[in-house]
Amino acid sequence: MTYTPKSSPPPPGPGLPILPAVPAQPAPPSGPPGTAPAPAAPPATTPRRTAFAEGLDQLRSAATTEPGRLRIIGALLALLVVAFGAVTAWQMTDRAAAADDVLTRSQPLSSDAADIYRSLADANTAASSGFLAGGQESPGTRDRYERDIRTAAEKLVNAAANADPDSPSTATIAKLNRLLPEYKGLVERARTYNRQGFPVGGAYLRYANEKMQHQMLPAAEDLYTKENQRLSADYAAATPYPWAAIALGVAALAALARAQHRNYRRTNRVLNHGLVAATATATVVLLWLVVGHTLARAGLNDSYDHGVRSLNVLHDARIASLKARGNENLTLVARGAETKKVGEKTYDAYDYDFGRDIKALATKLAAAEKLADDTSGERPVTAAVGNMTEWKKRHTAAREQDENGNYQQALDRVIGTEGATGECFDSVDDNLRTALAHEETEFKRAAGDGRDALTGMPAGVAVLAVLGAAGAVLGIGRRLSEYR
Repeated sequence: MTYTPKSSPPPPGPGLPILPAVPAQPAPPSGPPGTAPAPAAPPATTPRRTAFAEGLDQLRSAATTEPGRLRIIGALLALLVVAFGAVTAWQMTDRAAAADDVLTRSQPLSSDAADIYRSLADANTAASSGFLAGGQESPGTRDRYERDIRTAAEKLVNAAANADPDSPSTATIAKLNRLLPEYKGLVERARTYNRQGFPVGGAYLRYANEKMQHQMLPAAEDLYTKENQRLSADYAAATPYPWAAIALGVAALAALARAQHRNYRRTNRVLNHGLVAATATATVVLLWLVVGHTLARAGLNDSYDHGVRSLNVLHDARIASLKARGNENLTLVARGAETKKVGEKTYDAYDYDFGRDIKALATKLAAAEKLADDTSGERPVTAAVGNMTEWKKRHTAAREQDENGNYQQALDRVIGTEGATGECFDSVDDNLRTALAHEETEFKRAAGDGRDALTGMPAGVAVLAVLGAAGAVLGIGRRLSEYR
């Protein structure tokens, strides 16, 4: 078999030109004639990265070198120290404001609310005492009534000025401001008719007493309750430990200690002046925070346990004594016109209420004796207990005279000048006033100590935090300078 090679094209001769290769043309688009060709697909592009992702990559790249790591450590230390100072200043500002409100706003308003109640109850008592005296009403009794009405009006103005416009207390104050002139008008009518000898005067006085007992005193008690709730809220805002600030302080100290330990292992240098300064500053802030707040908390708790609690009990005792005195007087004013049936027995309504009020007074005085923590506070309460015991004996004797038909003798035993129940009531009221003044002083001292323990802390902490952050940055900057 013979192999025959393939023939190749002959080389171009001298008379034939060499033509360039013609590129292959794309196939015409399919489709009906006359349609435009489809546009070419755009080239694929990678999605644009976010600034956060690029920054994270730069941070990772910087962390691979020692200068980069130092810069990151310095920034984190400064941020942590500043955060510690900011949170501490914020929390202590709130607590200092609440402690100041306890001393200068909430407790005084609570006492004012109690004084409003006491003034109204005492005015009612003075009005009934003056009515019993008839045309022989003493100037002292009249002045006492007018003074109580004036005190109640002044305290209501003060309470209105310090109450929030939309608070429930504002509505209660407005109600009392409306009822006070109505009550005073009824008392004046009762006094006028009584001097003229008309029996209708007693009806007007009983109507005034009903307005006081069923509308004004409940409203005053509601105001007192609301102001006490406000006082409790301020205590609750001032006394909790600032755990967030304490946690940040511990974290800042731990981070500074770790940074200094790392610096020591890499350089064998024991101290870095900037980091030591930052650590000392953070330590001072943390100690100031813990010790200052502990002292403030102790002072505020002491002001509540040995101030507010005693004041509340003494206010309640004084109010109970005033209500008892008012009901004792109205027993003689009504002369059996008002009765109350309890079970199968029928009692004089005002005398029955007197017994209830005396029991409440005894309970409150016993509680006040237990809360008194020194001789100055205990002595007037003990004296009030003795006065109350004598008051009950004299009241029993007066009731016996009245039930036996001896009205004038009963009247003398109630509003007379010697051996009357009025002397016992005045002694109880005077002793309770003395005890209240003592407990008010104790409260102001303890609450003032608690507030003063926080004085200057927010501003001082903020300054120290800035200095600590600057120390951390300078300390790290000193290490960075070694790489330049």
